[in-house]
Amino acid sequence: MGVKWTEEQQQVIDTRHGNLLVSAAAGSGKTAVLIEHIFSMISDPSDPVNVTDLLVVTFTKAAAAEMRSRLRSRLDDAVLKDPENVHLRRQTSLLGQAHICTIDSFCQWVVRMYFHQLDIDPDFRTADDTENRLLMEDVLENVMQDAYEEADPDFLHFMDT
Repeated sequence: MGVKWTEEQQQVIDTRHGNLLVSAAAGSGKTAVLIEHIFSMISDPSDPVNVTDLLVVTFTKAAAAEMRSRLRSRLDDAVLKDPENVHLRRQTSLLGQAHICTIDSFCQWVVRMYFHQLDIDPDFRTADDTENRLLMEDVLENVMQDAYEEADPDFLHFMDT
């Protein structure tokens, strides 16, 4: 017997042709539901999709790795049950190219793919943690200096407090 999904979870799993945002508390089964949703789209007998046609965005690299790992397991299990299914076997080989990533890594991929249309140097890079901290300190210093120069009474009271 398979997993017993709630009505809301089953609705997410069955949703097709559009964008989907799943938000729920930690430990509520979001990842399991999303894996089942993705797998049901990939294995749909009448309208299967390739895993590379999907964009799965998470907040952390660890969550993206977990999603990819769970999807790999789900695909491997399905291929073991149906080894003649060429489409599912192909999905296991395409999984490495799938866009299962964080929003920042997806945006970085878009910029790298279309830098020429965006008029961005192809050798761009993102700042490291130290550079980010220094930039934030610079910005904060400038904001504070501007606020002191404006002498807004609320700001000055806040600083005195």
